[in-house]
Amino acid sequence: MKTKTEKQKLPKWFKGAHYSEGGEITNKFSGASYYLNASELSMYDFIMGSQYMIEMRGGLFNPSTINLQKEMSKGLSWFRKNNGKAYMVLLD
Repeated sequence: MKTKTEKQKLPKWFKGAHYSEGGEITNKFSGASYYLNASELSMYDFIMGSQYMIEMRGGLFNPSTINLQKEMSKGLSWFRKNNGKAYMVLLD
């Protein structure tokens, strides 16, 4: 089992920023916090950035956001697989 400080390998398709350090993230709705390692934080920021871009481009029903939605979905799957507890606290 991976520990929260062990670095997971980011997938080949990932084109986001690769952070060298982790950090604590707080869910803006629940106020709950969770420490993410560098890879998890990189993916978290990718997911949140994708969500923001989808919203700015007209939302889930705009066909121009399909590729962003697919990338975000892959990011969510990666996150859920690599740190299910943090996923439940921060992204569910």
